[in-house]
Amino acid sequence: MTSLHEIPLTMNDGTETTFGRFRGQAVLVVNVASKCGYTPQYDGLEALYEKYKDSGLVVLGVPCNQFAGQEPGEDAEIAEFCRLNYGVTFPLTAKSKVRGKEQHPLYHELVKFKHGILPGIVKWNFEKFLVGRDGTVVERFGSKTEPDDAALLTAVESALAEAAPPSSPGE
Repeated sequence: MTSLHEIPLTMNDGTETTFGRFRGQAVLVVNVASKCGYTPQYDGLEALYEKYKDSGLVVLGVPCNQFAGQEPGEDAEIAEFCRLNYGVTFPLTAKSKVRGKEQHPLYHELVKFKHGILPGIVKWNFEKFLVGRDGTVVERFGSKTEPDDAALLTAVESALAEAAPPSSPGE
């Protein structure tokens, strides 16, 4: 298995980095869209981020246009929409594919996590993957799971309670 921390990411502003920039933090990775029935979850995702960011939680939005064309905008338009309509301050990646032949490498690894009724491919916008501080996927939630859902909050708090792994030399 590829370490999630080695996976390259292009952020919404064009900055090149890796998922390793979040090493030692818990990360809720969410494929997002601006024209979806679940789009109001941006409010809850921002509230979740604000509540737990100082404890080590990052919400990472991954804009995706693969589900009924519900994210048609360019990266700058997406960032502006999120900021103006939902006050989003959590990081966004560049628009990416979360399934299929051109699936982003991050999602190639995330979907390997098998959990309950959600094994395999991403089925719709606003699916959520919780990655622990050590870079392993610890939980997966469907689109209907709101950011303030009790099970999601419990999973986030549990992931945050884990000690951050020691840094590798050179980090």
